[in-house]
Amino acid sequence: EEEQEAGKQFKIKMVDSQYYLPNDIGISALDCSEAFRLLSPQEKMYAHYLSPFTFLKQQDFRYGGLAVLLQTSPESANIFVLLQRIFRKQTPAQLEQVATAAGLSSEEYQAFLVYAAGLYANMGNYKSFGDTKFIPNLPKDKLKALVWASQAFQEQPAEMEALWDSCSCLLYSLENRQKQLGLGDKGITTYFSGNCCLEDAELAQKFLDSKKLSAYNTRLFKKEDGGKTCYEVRLASAVQKDCAVDGECESCCGSFSFEDKEFTVKRGDYSPIMEKVCYYLEKAQAYAANENQRKMLEEYTRSFTLGSIEAHKEGSRYWIKDKGPIVESYIGFIESYRDPFGSRGEFEGFVAVVNKAMSERFAKLVSSAEVLLPELPWPQEFEKDTFLKPDFTSLDVLTFAGSGIPAGINIPNYDDIRQTEGFKNVSLGNVLAVAYATQKEKLTFLEEGDKDLFIKWKGPSFEVQVGLHELLGHGSGKLFVQDDKGKFNFDQSKVINPETGEPVSSWYRGSETWDSKFSTIASSYEECRAECVGLYLCLNKQVLSIFGHEGQDADDVVYINWLSMVRAGLLGLEFYTPDSKSWRQAHMQARFVILRVLLEAGEGLVGLEEVTGEDGKPDARITLDRSKIPTVGKNAIHRFLCKLQVFKSTADVEGGRAVYDNYSTVSDTGAHNFLRLRETVLLRKEARKMFVQANTRISGDSVELVEYEGSAAGLIRSFTERFQDDAEQLESSLLELSKQDCYSSSGELE
Repeated sequence: EEEQEAGKQFKIKMVDSQYYLPNDIGISALDCSEAFRLLSPQEKMYAHYLSPFTFLKQQDFRYGGLAVLLQTSPESANIFVLLQRIFRKQTPAQLEQVATAAGLSSEEYQAFLVYAAGLYANMGNYKSFGDTKFIPNLPKDKLKALVWASQAFQEQPAEMEALWDSCSCLLYSLENRQKQLGLGDKGITTYFSGNCCLEDAELAQKFLDSKKLSAYNTRLFKKEDGGKTCYEVRLASAVQKDCAVDGECESCCGSFSFEDKEFTVKRGDYSPIMEKVCYYLEKAQAYAANENQRKMLEEYTRSFTLGSIEAHKEGSRYWIKDKGPIVESYIGFIESYRDPFGSRGEFEGFVAVVNKAMSERFAKLVSSAEVLLPELPWPQEFEKDTFLKPDFTSLDVLTFAGSGIPAGINIPNYDDIRQTEGFKNVSLGNVLAVAYATQKEKLTFLEEGDKDLFIKWKGPSFEVQVGLHELLGHGSGKLFVQDDKGKFNFDQSKVINPETGEPVSSWYRGSETWDSKFSTIASSYEECRAECVGLYLCLNKQVLSIFGHEGQDADDVVYINWLSMVRAGLLGLEFYTPDSKSWRQAHMQARFVILRVLLEAGEGLVGLEEVTGEDGKPDARITLDRSKIPTVGKNAIHRFLCKLQVFKSTADVEGGRAVYDNYSTVSDTGAHNFLRLRETVLLRKEARKMFVQANTRISGDSVELVEYEGSAAGLIRSFTERFQDDAEQLESSLLELSKQDCYSSSGELE
């Protein structure tokens, strides 16, 4: 009985630790000093102003990124303002003495700093990678004592107490629904009001399709009016007028009846934030290097002023045409990973400087793309008619505004543009340099003999995987479409579905898109397809040679790339929630699916066994037979990748969902008890690193780079120094927007 009780306690503690950030979490500064030094004065000025999403006045604050607070949780904006007010008055070093006097131990104060750094790095109190909530790892009364003892509280006790009261309950709450992001009773989301469920999301998508409106920059609020259900669709825009403006023949706004429900489309979501974004976009136009950049900024301004995705598409077209700029940037409502329905984009923006030496390799990969594409396992008819050679550059991130920083990006996400006009790929070199550095003692689930090789080749192999994933993964494959006029982009009489041997019998119609059609699985499914392309093509000697790997080194890169993928599949279990049977991270779900496919291939390719660790606690061991990768492994990925592409090309949601959901299932039956393995993964998990970004400031006629140390205090200082001049006005706007959201989410009619 005692043992049972001890086991129970251990399990509770283990699960709870998911919701804290550990005091020793890795925090690294993103180094961009060398790349920034090489810029001309005009390029530096452009980088400074261009980040409308990034810089406020001369203090470089990522304005648009603030919208992410409102897109994450009802309390995120208020917590952000609380922290900003505390740290604007006292630096982390100054506050430490206050904390000691208030009765906090040094560990508790460090836990507070780590929490604050986590909130800034994720732009909210849910992890950007995994979507679980994190709370401060110190008692609530200790945190309250620190807030009360702070200078900010001494100067404005009534305001600070009201701010604490507005968010302290949710700041610590771990009720089931609040543990993760999700729709309805599965979690928290602010893309929808709290009373919305999956049926509401599906109905809203049909309505938006009928109006040819994209969901990317919208949120949905459901209200009851005298027993009648009304939906309000809000477009993110600076302008709050709903009438036709700026060359529109008719406004997309107004009230509409759809399937016996009332829909109202309104402008003005995040209005004060979008206004600032537009102000700095206009300022940046003076420093544009060419006409494409100027027009791109003009269209982005129009998009954020009016809430027009069409204008953002137009801006993206100019962005694609702007080949090989030294300062690269993109901005908008981009990635739909965190919308539980998979259609609404999180605000994101980056300014980065091109790393010329690294970019040469990617340029060679682009040149080889037309030779490599036919190597992929689907028939020629399932590939785009022409490969539109994109820019592919390695960038050092100067500023990334959003909830997290990826390692590589393929944008724009508009399939109609990607299919016929092109796209760009970027690999974020200074992120790769620090994100995947691993200490041997922290390398879990591998055999001792694999660890040194893994540490040596993890970085180089991931660079190859990112290159293939972005360029030939997201950049490949054709969607079969019948447009509004009934015209097809493929020959119905000739194209055969290789999975059935019959003519293709389904396709996308009119305004249907990949995201709108495949909705809840679209993001993860597409990441899985791109990851499979990386695994498949990294076996190609020409690819390895482009990245400078020959002979034994090339073989080691392939081995570690595949080993890294199967290990990531096991690590992915951290991002699965058994209670709701749902995945919280698109890439990790994709990697788990690939692990399942490779385990299913059999013949001793992948081994996964549960063992007892040296510490006497549950452990697991992953093995990969490197001699079978080019045969058993390649064949398994060949078959699976072809399936994924065929379902995607033919808009076969039913077929695609059945296969993908099957491999995504986490159960305790079958050859492997994945539910038990999940507990082992949670027990031995390492927290994801956080990044400290530099700021820029204008000094006389020049722009200077301001760098910070890679620590919680450094990350906090980088945020508090990003804006100072009108911090109070900004904070008051955020609090007002947050208050409006809470009112709208109650489901009452305003």
